[in-house]
Amino acid sequence: MIGRTLGLYFAHRFLSAMLIVFLTIFALIYTLDFVELMRRAGDAVGAGTGTMAKLALFRTPATAEQVIPFGMLFGAMASFIALSRRLELVVARAAGYSAWQFLTPAIILALVIGGLVVTVYNPVATKFKDRANTLEAHLFRRGGATLGRVIWLRQRSIDGEAIIRATALDSANDTLRGVQFFVMDERGQFVERVEAPVARLRAGYWRLEQARVVSEDHEPESYAVYLLATNLTPEEMRSALGPGQAVSFWSLPGIIERLELAGLDTTRYRLIYQSLWARPALLVAMVLVAACFSLKFLRSGGLATMVLGGVVAGFGLYIATEVAEDLGNAGVVSATLAAWAPPLLASAMSVLVLLNKEDG
Repeated sequence: MIGRTLGLYFAHRFLSAMLIVFLTIFALIYTLDFVELMRRAGDAVGAGTGTMAKLALFRTPATAEQVIPFGMLFGAMASFIALSRRLELVVARAAGYSAWQFLTPAIILALVIGGLVVTVYNPVATKFKDRANTLEAHLFRRGGATLGRVIWLRQRSIDGEAIIRATALDSANDTLRGVQFFVMDERGQFVERVEAPVARLRAGYWRLEQARVVSEDHEPESYAVYLLATNLTPEEMRSALGPGQAVSFWSLPGIIERLELAGLDTTRYRLIYQSLWARPALLVAMVLVAACFSLKFLRSGGLATMVLGGVVAGFGLYIATEVAEDLGNAGVVSATLAAWAPPLLASAMSVLVLLNKEDG
């Protein structure tokens, strides 16, 4: 095993390089997003510079989370190349250490960072993303109504099952507009159709305003307020309709369970959950890919080729991950296979290359 002092030194160099790369990317994303929001500010009432800066800050963590693997890749390459330029890796090899020994601190750190990203950074980024969506809806969507497509939901409750059709979602107020509820009993037989211009989701029930109820047994009736039981929560409704990336790691198991109970498809949420579990493995794969192209004596030249090879391999792994996720979303492969196969295969191939280089 590598010594504690030398291991901590390598880990410090690796962590410093990774943080510099990630913070640089974070600042770049924030700046570009802020400039874009300022361009849109003229279309919103009360959208000043301070508000746009806050909105950009709320949006950036969720976007930056997607580039953390690249921060790991570029940080690892930068640290390995710097250690090679300063001949520190040469000295370590002369002292009898193999590549596997001075790679160990980087791999352990990648696992730790991956665990923190999943359990701490992801929930925090999700909360900021939710606040950004609420603020953006208030500024740009005139109350948050999302138009342009028909919304379908399905729920089960103590009253039976219901299929919900709506023409708009007001995510800021957990409200559906232009709704129709097709209510069925426990045997799946049609009971009634409830129409209303507005349906507000409350704890355990929908509050429909100016509702009209049509059934086979009675004449159509109108109500100023009509209540329907539901097992959906606001978070589950937004998760069923909105982007899956805005869901926290810790809330995913409960959401999957409740969406299954409501009869909704959970494939993409299972895939997101497995992808988050596989995030530490993906970061380790990025470290191993960087090592394949960076652990080279620089006096022999070829620095540009090394960097280009590492970048191409890293983007290749990212593309493979995206393709696997698309296959998982389409149901071609299981969520577990789609999430874990790319990083594990990339790690295995990188280990094979390093074995060939280091041990012949």
